[in-house]
Amino acid sequence: MVILETFRGTMSSDIVTAKAFLQDLEKRFAKSEKPEIGTLLASLVSMRYRGKGNIRECIVEMYHLASRLKALKLDLSEDLLVHLVLISLPPQFNQFNVSYNCQKETWSLNELISHCVQEEERLKKRKGSVEPVNQ
Repeated sequence: MVILETFRGTMSSDIVTAKAFLQDLEKRFAKSEKPEIGTLLASLVSMRYRGKGNIRECIVEMYHLASRLKALKLDLSEDLLVHLVLISLPPQFNQFNVSYNCQKETWSLNELISHCVQEEERLKKRKGSVEPVNQ
């Protein structure tokens, strides 16, 4: 009797208990996971490492997005995630990409992180060791 008329009018007449009412109400206001999945996928696919910050953090953020998708029952394989990370790398990592693609073995995400960090360090050292050309 204390349920607002606006809610009572939308419920079927066979609901007689408060529990049944709340279950029916929950179904009517259920949140769809599709928009969240779409947003997370768009973020994951469009993510790019721009060379600022730490490459490890960028890859971990991508893994975090994949974990959130898994919680929403959209499980991405580790191989797919490795390829998404490789696609996200800037042109300076092209040689690194070619090297990976020429290997028969595939890397786990942890191996990829390790190799990417090493490549990032190599690129930073190479960039710092370039001597200016005297004209």
